[in-house]
Amino acid sequence: MQMVPASGYDRAITVFSPEGRLYQVEYAREAVRRGTTAIGIKCKDGVILAVDRRITSKLIEVCSIEKIFQIDDHIMAATSGLVADARVLIDRARVEAQINRITYGEPITVEALAKKICDIKQAYTQHGGARPFGLSLLIAGIDRHSSRLFETDPSGALIEYKATAIGSGRPAAMEILEEKYSEDLTLEGALELAIYTLGKTTDGELKPENVDMAVIKSETKTVEKLPFEEIKKLVKTVSDKIKSEENEEDEKLDEENEIYEDSNSNDSYEEENE
Repeated sequence: MQMVPASGYDRAITVFSPEGRLYQVEYAREAVRRGTTAIGIKCKDGVILAVDRRITSKLIEVCSIEKIFQIDDHIMAATSGLVADARVLIDRARVEAQINRITYGEPITVEALAKKICDIKQAYTQHGGARPFGLSLLIAGIDRHSSRLFETDPSGALIEYKATAIGSGRPAAMEILEEKYSEDLTLEGALELAIYTLGKTTDGELKPENVDMAVIKSETKTVEKLPFEEIKKLVKTVSDKIKSEENEEDEKLDEENEIYEDSNSNDSYEEENE
């Protein structure tokens, strides 16, 4: 049987390809892969989120670029992908959090909220006349189950992580997090690791004004945005560390090249004597 080109199966979200793929969902994932990098890290003192806001012009008011949102007193979310889609889902998440407070007289758990958001995302992959949400969310918070960190996919899939990343820098960021993450990280260590990861995955130099960060401490269980001055200090500290590592790598590479050149010169000398 002749295979129909992919374009024949990507015109409606309700149509599967013969390989069992939903192309519109894959296109939505591509929108996330082109988005800004967001990092989420759990630590023994709480949970943190960090985002590269990717400011493209000096004329932009930095405060108008919002990538980390407070959903409830104890829950926050970072986004990557289509900003307009993110705004709609964040508003819905806030409503769900308040409905839970009114109905049950207690704050919603992080997992319950993440599942509600994923239910909405999934519904938009199963009905004609609509398109999937072109974004992923990192939903972080602290509830009676301690700190939690969930990643949501445009398909409506949900995974809990100890540390994760979304956006254009995800592949490189995940390699760094898998190498350097440990469960006994302090809050300060988690903040530095997040900045380090952003610095390594960002094209060019990481600027403090491009970074947005928020934390939820285990003691207070409330969302706190980091002030610019604190972010500036963190970026400077981590940038110096990255430069130091790069200098060490350059020195090591120079030494290896010298050894290689010496080896070649010795081989040439021996051949001439023969």
